Amino acid sequence: MTSFIRVVKNLLPVILLVVVASSAQGADALPSWSEGKTKQSIVAFVERVTAEGSADFVPVPERIAVFDNDGTLWAEQPMYFQLLFALDRVKVLAPQHPEWTSKEPFASLLKGDLKGALAGGEPAIMQIVMTTHSGMTTAEFDQIVRDWIATAKHPKTGQLYTKMIYQPMLELLAYLRANGFKTFIASGGGVDFMRVFSEEIYGIPPEQVIGSSGKTNFEVRGGTPLLMRLAEINFIDDKAGKPVAIHQHIGRRPIAAFGNSDGDLQMLQWTCSPPGPRFCLFVRHTDADREWAYDRASSIGRLDKGLDEALNMNWTVVDMKTDWTKVFAFEQ
Repeated sequence: MTSFIRVVKNLLPVILLVVVASSAQGADALPSWSEGKTKQSIVAFVERVTAEGSADFVPVPERIAVFDNDGTLWAEQPMYFQLLFALDRVKVLAPQHPEWTSKEPFASLLKGDLKGALAGGEPAIMQIVMTTHSGMTTAEFDQIVRDWIATAKHPKTGQLYTKMIYQPMLELLAYLRANGFKTFIASGGGVDFMRVFSEEIYGIPPEQVIGSSGKTNFEVRGGTPLLMRLAEINFIDDKAGKPVAIHQHIGRRPIAAFGNSDGDLQMLQWTCSPPGPRFCLFVRHTDADREWAYDRASSIGRLDKGLDEALNMNWTVVDMKTDWTKVFAFEQ
């Protein structure tokens, strides 16, 4: 009996290891995803590229996945959250700029005429963003964003913007990282804006965030070295700019890419071109009850050419209404 007990004790660590491994394999890493073709396409891809001995096995250093942010990781309606931040900054900065009362697009904003302010299209938006994001150090901007994101709430749901994260995508990020993937954000949003919160809400550190940027200038003031933010565009990380920025930032072609709009199309095209196993996915917003329903005709997050390409290339398309059992973590 003593010998038997000794054998059991010696084997106990092995037994526990087998039990834990079996439990991990049996656990659902994507519980907010409906069972079906979409979820299975993700799991099948991950299993193929992580199975040693498989013809599609990909070494850990090459397991790179890139994600758009707005409309892919968090919501983007009724307008991009960074633009809402900029609009709030106009109100804060207005007392320092009396000339804004007669200068568009600021004059309309200060009158509460958002439609009139944005009638100037992209140039007007860029003017608002560049003006409200410059004239300060990078450290000062970081703190301003941090203070805003801690209290600002979504105009429709009343939730903090950091709660407007898609629960299924959080699970997907964790699932990929658990399988040796390195996850990056590649977004048209401001890189310094996203880096403030990316690690806390997505588990993506700032050095793995790629985005649009304004120019900065090194200065020494009072003996202190500073980086000053200028009201000039440095790089727009959108459309054809995305694969360029990914190449410059990462130095490896991703094997998986996730987006939701035509602005992500070139990123997915570049990622899913051969050789080797590749995975591309578009999030299609089809749930007007839990989120919003929009695609081909939307002025924000338009998915038109990208949807056609996805159907032609057999990429995975998420139907939010049917493929996600939960959209946001705060849902009852």
